[in-house]
Amino acid sequence: MERHRFEMRLFCDYADENSIASLKVEHLDGNEWNSLDLDTQTAGFLIFTYAVFTCQHMFLRANANERNLQMASSTGSIMIDATADWKIEKLHVAFEATLKSGTPALDDIDYITARMQQCPVSKNLGEIPDTQTRLLFA
Repeated sequence: MERHRFEMRLFCDYADENSIASLKVEHLDGNEWNSLDLDTQTAGFLIFTYAVFTCQHMFLRANANERNLQMASSTGSIMIDATADWKIEKLHVAFEATLKSGTPALDDIDYITARMQQCPVSKNLGEIPDTQTRLLFA
């Protein structure tokens, strides 16, 4: 039986208080990265993947701001792997952010990562055997 794998990546520039100045999201379609353009023809699971991704990105931005870490830009990726009957077995999310100001301590990174995993969409996913959330400040 065929598995279902969804991958996205984002490129974001920030304004004051980590608000979004520009955002580009792409999804992997076969071997090609295409711009994510949500419309009535977009596959439901692709929308679902974007919901998880954007929720974690929002919690990254808000909690970095709470910790006085002002971001200049970030890149991110998400990979969801599901069984043939759409049960999610893998969820990997990673962000790398370049800072305008602030110096993150390990405690800040742990706090922000934990908060990202508590975004309402992620919190309602249920138990996933292989979950990774990574955050790196450059």
